[in-house]
Amino acid sequence: MPGRRERVRAVDEASLSLARGSFTAIVGASGSGKSTLMLCVAGLDQPTSGTVQILGKETSAMGRSQRATFRAANVGFIFQDGNLVSSLTARENVALPGKLRHRALKREAVDEALERVGLTGQARRRPSALSGGERQRVAVARVLASQPAVIFADEPTAALDLASGHKVLGWLREAADSGSAVLMVTHDAQAAARADRVLVMDSGRIASELAGGDSEAVSRAVLDERTGHDALAASDKSCEGALR
Repeated sequence: MPGRRERVRAVDEASLSLARGSFTAIVGASGSGKSTLMLCVAGLDQPTSGTVQILGKETSAMGRSQRATFRAANVGFIFQDGNLVSSLTARENVALPGKLRHRALKREAVDEALERVGLTGQARRRPSALSGGERQRVAVARVLASQPAVIFADEPTAALDLASGHKVLGWLREAADSGSAVLMVTHDAQAAARADRVLVMDSGRIASELAGGDSEAVSRAVLDERTGHDALAASDKSCEGALR
């Protein structure tokens, strides 16, 4: 950490695999390392050790420009803030992945994606003229239109109302059913339960894994890991005090 000698290990010996057509959720308390893990897997952050492979390519060994080219061709992202280009219209943002990979998306695919998320009437508006929920739906439409092999979603429902969030999760489910590998990071146990499997993180490690479908089981798993971690930390402090 800048100005300090303390080292923070955000992700610690985490190992996972994502199959085609799978929907995986990562949950855990704030600071557990789930977003950092996703960023490393996606190639947006570089791990200090270990390897990342996507579609048979070792992306962690690529340079920054190589990773960007690979992501443009194979990866889609849905972030909490939408991560749209402010100077482009909604339609242009949806069509952007095609331009980045130098293989334009079909106009019909872009229009159909906007129609599916209910934004046909807002296609010519720029992000500043859209609500937070509408910007998030543009980000979803961008993924639906480009149909990438791998989709990363970081808190995709956090800024949405219940009904809109339910629709977004449904679209992610459809993307997985169509063959994409979907990895979602979320604090929402009900959202996580929509996935095929749920990975629970604590202190940078994947502490446990459970099947999707039961939001109460997901909540209990997160709470159990957090409670166990806090108890261990308290025990370590007690031992340290006794030694002094």
